[in-house]
Amino acid sequence: MNIKSLDFLKNTDNLNDSELIELTLSNFLRHDKKLYDVLFDSMSYSVSAGGKRVRPMLTMEFAKLCGGSRRAAAVFGSAVEFIHTYSLIHDDLPCMDNDDMRRGKPSNHIAFSEDTALLAGDALQSLAFEVMLCDDAVSLVGADACVKAASVLAYFCGADGMVGGQVIDLLYENKSANEEIITEIHLLKTAALIKAACMMGAIISGADKIQLKAAEKYAECIGLTFQIVDDILDVTSTAEELGKPIGSDEENNKSTLVSLLGIDKCRELSEKYTNEAISALKTFEGDTKTLEDFALKLLNRRN
Repeated sequence: MNIKSLDFLKNTDNLNDSELIELTLSNFLRHDKKLYDVLFDSMSYSVSAGGKRVRPMLTMEFAKLCGGSRRAAAVFGSAVEFIHTYSLIHDDLPCMDNDDMRRGKPSNHIAFSEDTALLAGDALQSLAFEVMLCDDAVSLVGADACVKAASVLAYFCGADGMVGGQVIDLLYENKSANEEIITEIHLLKTAALIKAACMMGAIISGADKIQLKAAEKYAECIGLTFQIVDDILDVTSTAEELGKPIGSDEENNKSTLVSLLGIDKCRELSEKYTNEAISALKTFEGDTKTLEDFALKLLNRRN
């Protein structure tokens, strides 16, 4: 059995956070030559496609805020990114959103095949839990923290989190959804995994219950902002700017807060959630400027 090793994290103090995360992601996808190399090629294709690495960076920032280890944060942040990437691969499939482009490149099922893309997503989900529960991860943060972090990720990416949100999203194709239903989709499909990222960073760093609730509140608010801004950009931006097709929600007959409330009201909502996110950070004694700036960056992003 190939037990994951974290030896590659030695002598990485000279790397910045972004470099450390990229190194960790790539090392977890290294493998000896196998008959099923195409599976690893497919997994690496989507993980290495880039993206903003929002979730692992949040894990990193909350770990640092709570006095934790950057190396541990890179491991657990990578687990969240593997889950996020698997969800994007599956989202793009013909049975879901049927999108041909992702991050400016052909979607995984276009670059490989539909069956390989499906299995690559499955494998990335398993990999996330493998890296969090390996012996070296336990040595870094302790067994209790590993189990709690894995449990949080499992919950927020499962039926009562991300997957549940995806199901509601599909159920309301070709149907009119009200503001409450659309917000619930955003809370589950988008904000849930961001909650996992923030809370895991706090958990592996010994945060108390009050700090965990504050991390969850921050994550929920920026998650809602992220999705509202995403929906605004879907109707105001270009495919070149976003690196994916625009107007996909309209094409798939999905209700959005933008179609329901209009752009101006949605901008007001996203500003409200951003202010609430920043307010939640007052619970922490450390320097929260990076997380405050990050919330504002998500609010004002253009791609």
